[in-house]
Amino acid sequence: MMSISRFVPHVRNQSWLVRWRWWIGVVPVLVWWWMAAAQAPFVKVLTVHDAIGPASADYVVRGIQKAPGEGAALVVLELDTPGGLDTSMRQIIQAVLASPVPVVTYVSPQGARAASAGTFILYASHVAAMAPATTLGAATPVAIGMPSPPQPGVSGEKTKQDDSGPGDKAGNSEAGHPQPATSAPKDAMTAKQVHDASAFIRGLAQQHGRNAEWAERAVREAVSLTAAEALEQRVVDVVAADLQDLLAQIDGRTVRLATGEHTLSTQGLAVVAQPPDWRHRLLSVIANPSFALVLLMVGIYGLIFEFTSPGFGLPGTVGAICLLLALFALQMLPVNYAALALILLGFALLAAELLTPAFGVLGVGGVIAFMAGGLLLFDSDIPGMGVPLPLLFGISLTTAAGVLVGGSMALRARKARVVSGREEMVGATGQVIAAVDGQVWALVHGERWQVRSTVPLTVGQKVRVTGMAGLLLEVEPVAETPAAHPSSPH
Repeated sequence: MMSISRFVPHVRNQSWLVRWRWWIGVVPVLVWWWMAAAQAPFVKVLTVHDAIGPASADYVVRGIQKAPGEGAALVVLELDTPGGLDTSMRQIIQAVLASPVPVVTYVSPQGARAASAGTFILYASHVAAMAPATTLGAATPVAIGMPSPPQPGVSGEKTKQDDSGPGDKAGNSEAGHPQPATSAPKDAMTAKQVHDASAFIRGLAQQHGRNAEWAERAVREAVSLTAAEALEQRVVDVVAADLQDLLAQIDGRTVRLATGEHTLSTQGLAVVAQPPDWRHRLLSVIANPSFALVLLMVGIYGLIFEFTSPGFGLPGTVGAICLLLALFALQMLPVNYAALALILLGFALLAAELLTPAFGVLGVGGVIAFMAGGLLLFDSDIPGMGVPLPLLFGISLTTAAGVLVGGSMALRARKARVVSGREEMVGATGQVIAAVDGQVWALVHGERWQVRSTVPLTVGQKVRVTGMAGLLLEVEPVAETPAAHPSSPH
């Protein structure tokens, strides 16, 4: 018994040690597995289903720049856009060209398009892919305040190239050289922009071995292609039904990065989607032309109200914040400064109408200036940059209604009888209440006033104010009408 009791604690200590040895062996394995999983290469998916603007550029550029540090082996940009701003498009393209991680632009889902700026981004990507039933093209640049170049392929007027056979769809002549556009832009500035855009997209096509002739036609003639036609004419590299099909088709493909050639290994990679974050959503709201116009209106009206009726504080604070946000949005957007000056002139005329009523002349001029400025502020030809007419008319009519109501109230107040101040005392009636040491006092509007008159006054006598000299009222007696007595019976 003594031997058993002596060995029981020893057995218990051995079981405790075995358990700890098991944990000591397992924990490092778990940590290593977790670190390996965290560092495993994956496919990072960015999604842009909107016009290319400052918010889209910020989201895509930050996503591409963070991909190497996150361990991403590939970045896939799912694109569906009608176009957008040239500056935002170039920011995205520069990030794609400088990326050490391959970037695949995938026009998806089915029915999507990569028009205008989207075509440039597709050409700049290391791999260009499209889903079935998608389109690309119509990449003619449109500048704010400038007329659009002629687009024979869009206007319905057939050109010599449009009548060419199937083998000439890429814009190639019999000698193998691109045919010149049948009509050139008439405006010099527009011609410069078209030539610059043509050279830009041609350089992108040559860098990745894609059809440069058709790319130039997309800029000069605004032509478009379906996914099948784009694959046939070497405009895109892959037509894939979905993302998994895309990864399977590009596995083993060699692409040219800024650092040199790179062979893609996409088989079995995990797909991690990075949806737009709060920063992208906030910039999308602020950089919306309609919202920027509303912020500008609220900001200016808040400051006008604060300056005309100081002391509230809230209108001035809200107005200053909205005005700063509006200016931040306008500096990101292509603004016509002549139109912005018209909007500010309209606000100034409306404020002048409220402060100095001019029977609607200044108010009508302000509304007209505001509407003209709103129509010209952004170019509606640029996708996502126009201000909807219902919003513009709604703001103008609301402003006009406010001016009319304010003006009518001011006009009624101008015609109304004065009910306070010096002018209101003249003509008021009162009653003499005391006469002490040559000073006569009367009660007028419930207040005790010293009065004087050219005729003697007695206590209880009614008087009428005829003038006012400082705090002394000049009065005259009011003749009391004798009460009518009933006639005596006959």
